Amino acid sequence: MCLAIPGKILEILEDSKAKIDYGGVIREANLSLIEKPKVGDYVIVHAGYAIQTLDAAEAEETLELFRQLLAADDDGEDVLNA
Repeated sequence: MCLAIPGKILEILEDSKAKIDYGGVIREANLSLIEKPKVGDYVIVHAGYAIQTLDAAEAEETLELFRQLLAADDDGEDVLNA
């Protein structure tokens, strides 16, 4: 099973690469599969390649759900069987 977390494009680099921010964790990804990527776009990355863009509202909603899951897990709750 794969879990895709939206990331925000911070900077577009050479060779179709970009710096992507995953809620404070910054990694590089290849943007060659995305049409007209821009700084500020949210993307889903798989195996080092951005494979889809998301609108900001959808990305923020997904990130908030992840934050809630992590907060519940930190509280000792069983988040998978909730």
